[in-house]
Amino acid sequence: MKNILAIIAGEPNSISSEIIFKSWILRRKFRHKYFFIIGSINLLNKQIKKLKYNIKIKEINHNFNLKNLNTNFLPVFNVGYNQKKPFQKINSGSNKYIIKCFDIAINFIKKKKINGLINCPVSKKHLLKNKYKGITEFLSNKSKSHGNEVMLIYNKKLSVSPLTTHIPLKKVSFELNRTKLVKKIKTIDFFYRKKLKKKPFIGVLGLNPHNYSIYKRSEEQKIIIPAIKILKQNKIKVIGPISPDSSFAVYKKYNLNVIVGMYHDQVLTTFKTIFGYNAVNVTLGLPFLRTSPDHGIAEDIVGKKLANPESLIEAIKFFNYIK
Repeated sequence: MKNILAIIAGEPNSISSEIIFKSWILRRKFRHKYFFIIGSINLLNKQIKKLKYNIKIKEINHNFNLKNLNTNFLPVFNVGYNQKKPFQKINSGSNKYIIKCFDIAINFIKKKKINGLINCPVSKKHLLKNKYKGITEFLSNKSKSHGNEVMLIYNKKLSVSPLTTHIPLKKVSFELNRTKLVKKIKTIDFFYRKKLKKKPFIGVLGLNPHNYSIYKRSEEQKIIIPAIKILKQNKIKVIGPISPDSSFAVYKKYNLNVIVGMYHDQVLTTFKTIFGYNAVNVTLGLPFLRTSPDHGIAEDIVGKKLANPESLIEAIKFFNYIK
C-alpha cells in the first residue's frame, strides 16, 4: 500500500471530475504520491469529451501496484454507473453509486492496498438525507468510530477545527460538553505529534461574543475553562478561551498552530477568507486517514471549466507531510 491513494470520484454532476482532470494534468508540477480514481469509466470518458481534455483512461483491477499506476494514462478502478449525459441536474439517483465507491475504498484500506483516501465533493443534502451531519460523521459510522471523529481544516500556517459541525446554531450550546472538548483536542494534539512530528499550540475560542454572557453561568465558565485546565494538566499546549472576534488577528502573535472553535462558521468563515483554496479537510479519529477538498459541489459552474483544483491538489499533497 506504500504511497498509494484512492480518490473517490464524488458527485457525478458536480465539479468533481473537472478538478480530478486538472489535478492529473498538473501532477508533474507538484510532489505527489501515486493515486487512482474510484468511479465510472464510462461517465468519466463522457466528461473528458465534454470538457475537451486530452486525457486517456486506463482501467485497473484489484491487483494494482506502483508500477501499473506509474503511467501517462489516468488509472481508474471502474464502478458501474449509467448516466446518459455527461452532466445533469443533481438528484439522489447517484447515491448507491457514490456509497459503493466509498465501500470499495474502505475495503482497499482494510486489505492494506492503499494508505488513505480522498473523496471529491458530494451533495450532502442528496446523499446523506439528514441521516448524518456530514461525510465526517458518515465515515466514522462506516468505520465504527462514532464519537472519535474530528474535523480539521488544515493549512501549514494555521488549521482550524469546529467542535460541532453541520448543525443549526440554536443547537450548538446544547451540543457542547467538557468531555467532548477535551477528547477532540487530545485527538488533534496526538495527530500533530504522531503524524506531523510537531507539538502544536492550540487556541480555544469561547462561544459567546467577547466570552461574555448575561447569564450567571456561561458556557465558558461551565465547559471551556474547565476543559482547558484538564488539557493543561495533560501537558497539552493550549490557550484560551480566546475572544472569537479577535482570534484570527492574534494567532500569529501567539504562534498558534490550531484554532478550535465551538461551531462550524465560527472558524471556517475567516479561515476561508484568509487561505481560500489552500486548505484541506482532514478527518481525524478514524482507523485511516481521509482528506477532501475544502469546498462543495459548485453546482453553478459545473461543466464550465471554471473550477479551481488547488484544494484537491493540497489534499493529495497532504499525504506527503505524514510521517
